[in-house]
Amino acid sequence: MTTPADHALSQRMGDIRRQLAEAEQMVGSDNVTGTAGGGAVRIGVRGEFSFTSVEIDPRVVDPAETELLEDLLLAALRDAVTRLAERRRTALGGILAALLGDENGPEPPAGPPPAIE
Repeated sequence: MTTPADHALSQRMGDIRRQLAEAEQMVGSDNVTGTAGGGAVRIGVRGEFSFTSVEIDPRVVDPAETELLEDLLLAALRDAVTRLAERRRTALGGILAALLGDENGPEPPAGPPPAIE
């Protein structure tokens, strides 16, 4: 027998699934640019972590200094991934907050999760 509480829970879960799908779609279509060297190296990445572009300021290309360029590329890649991961956390954090019933955003747990009895 289905109770009103069961129905409300089922409806809430449907709402959360829709919100999750919307957040994933939003993040999947997101584009961010990671930079290094004050913008001398720029790397574009889409929400599904596919890299779309690399731009290098010609002033940082010195055949004698390839190690510097390599470092700048790695720094720009890391920056792009960090920016995209932060956007994903922000988008999905609101859903977690809604799931936990906190409209102000998720709070990290103070300790281990309570035992389920």
